[in-house]
Amino acid sequence: MKICYIAEATSVPSQRWINHFAQKGHEAHLISWVRGGQYDASVRRYWLARFLPQLWSVTKHLGIFTWPIQSRQLVNKIKPDIIEGHWLTTAAVLTATSGFTPIILNAWGSGVLVYAKRFRIWRNIIKYALKKAAIVTCNSRFMRDELIKLNTHPDKIRIIYPGVKTEQFSPKHRSRELRDKLQIGDDPTVISTRNLRPIYNVELLIKAIPSVLAQIPEAKFVLCGDGQQGNYLQSLAKSLGVSNSIRFTGSIAHSELPGYLSSSDVYVSTSLSDSSSMSLHEAMSTELPVVLTDHPSNRELIDDNETGFLVSPDDEKGLAKKILLLLKDKELAARFGKSGRQLISKKANYDIEMQKVEKIYQELSC
Repeated sequence: MKICYIAEATSVPSQRWINHFAQKGHEAHLISWVRGGQYDASVRRYWLARFLPQLWSVTKHLGIFTWPIQSRQLVNKIKPDIIEGHWLTTAAVLTATSGFTPIILNAWGSGVLVYAKRFRIWRNIIKYALKKAAIVTCNSRFMRDELIKLNTHPDKIRIIYPGVKTEQFSPKHRSRELRDKLQIGDDPTVISTRNLRPIYNVELLIKAIPSVLAQIPEAKFVLCGDGQQGNYLQSLAKSLGVSNSIRFTGSIAHSELPGYLSSSDVYVSTSLSDSSSMSLHEAMSTELPVVLTDHPSNRELIDDNETGFLVSPDDEKGLAKKILLLLKDKELAARFGKSGRQLISKKANYDIEMQKVEKIYQELSC
């Protein structure tokens, strides 16, 4: 089957998704406005031209007017059986204006939960794209409800969880070498794998660190990710006197994540908005006990105080309290971790979720 994907090429979920179907023998084409990513050699990639790239910080917003023309021309050239757009922002525009049917839209995260709520123009664009789609996939029941609020017919919504390759993300990858590299030795370690952007609220975790160190001064915090708040967050850590306890790793390759996660003791996500976090699924698969901000999508996976902890997105003291509890109570941490891996193995196995997508492709190509 010939499938044309329209996506941000550097998106890890899109890379995994597209590579999977390319390796299954489908003829995969990718149209993207961002260059990069790691793709199977068989994936044919097309980069949309940037207007005055030397002034990209100013001209990038013009892409919304020029890229649909380029994208439509490429789709006419490719002549796919199916076209699929990832994320309901730029990809939604390009997919919906491609002039092609049938189309699939993947509703992940901020398009619906942030842009459609904050900006009327994006709300109207997203509603238009959703109306054009034959199938809309999403990654949580919470997101499904939000799509219905945007007038998406329930019958064309399918829930596909991010999915984890549980044999890859498992506790067996704990690495003494990595811990030595990070200079954390045998110290209790908390990890966050969210990018350093305002939406992920990593500031909350950094503000909670002094309270944790007051009781466990040897604790370490590994922050994997990058983003526009990097310098600000490092300055914040310095002002709080906790820089020596934090390891800012920057962006790390997805293939290296299992080692980082399984070499840690507690996972924390302080995001202000989530539909269903791939990062969380990966952490749970490695048997890490989790502390999360309280969102409807997180409640779908976690029973507070039973399989993990949920805290308010502005409660740094409450966050510190839950981290301390898991670092001190090894039995509780182990129970949370084992129940999390069991849940992911049952509910979000990557191969099973991709089989659901394959059935959608077959359904639309008939």
